[in-house]
Amino acid sequence: MTRGTIYGGTLSPRLHPSLVRDRQFAAAGFGRRGVDPQEVRRFLHRVALELATLHKDVERLTNENIRIKRALRDWQSAQANRHQR
Repeated sequence: MTRGTIYGGTLSPRLHPSLVRDRQFAAAGFGRRGVDPQEVRRFLHRVALELATLHKDVERLTNENIRIKRALRDWQSAQANRHQR
């Protein structure tokens, strides 16, 4: 699976639930309260990209699983027919 770079131009490590859960954002600039909105948006964009990749992987693996099960069923039917002759 290939993954692109995120904003800073470096490949980020795989996004794990603990990284999302434990994420800390920098305080907003002088005169503002809360966290830096741009940092939050960048992180949310990264989460969205990772989730999109995971959804594609799940879909691909589901299709592969269906194909393998179908091939196994066909092989089992062919073997049963061979033994009945």
